[in-house]
Amino acid sequence: MKIGELSKLTGLTASRIRFYESAGLLLAVARQANGYRDYAPETASMLEIIDSAQRAGFSLEQIRHLLPLGDGSWNHEELLVALKAKVAEIEVLQKRLKQNKAQLLVAIDSIESRPDGIECADNRMRVLNRLRGKGVVATRRKPARDA
Repeated sequence: MKIGELSKLTGLTASRIRFYESAGLLLAVARQANGYRDYAPETASMLEIIDSAQRAGFSLEQIRHLLPLGDGSWNHEELLVALKAKVAEIEVLQKRLKQNKAQLLVAIDSIESRPDGIECADNRMRVLNRLRGKGVVATRRKPARDA
């Protein structure tokens, strides 16, 4: 099939398909006598896998190592290790995002509930103290003394 057909089928732009090919993520494609690329039907599923992996956070280099070998077989052990590692990365990111969200919500609440007549500098300390009290911001460390 031509690149335009493949583009419509996968939802990827022709330039992105050509990029994946030039990056070595797709096998070299045969060209017709008129110079057009002639993609095999299974290229669509390979592009879906590449696109899906990229959206999941895998780099192109990681994807290159996870794709099927030349004979079309997958290295299942390596694939499982990479997938589990990505899940672990996502869990760490989720935890950090949850902490960031909590910090922002405490800050928003603290700013919105600012007592009337309080000076900005005093309110800043009040907000920081609330954040520290909620365990969202680390307490200030005392500077080390020179010996």
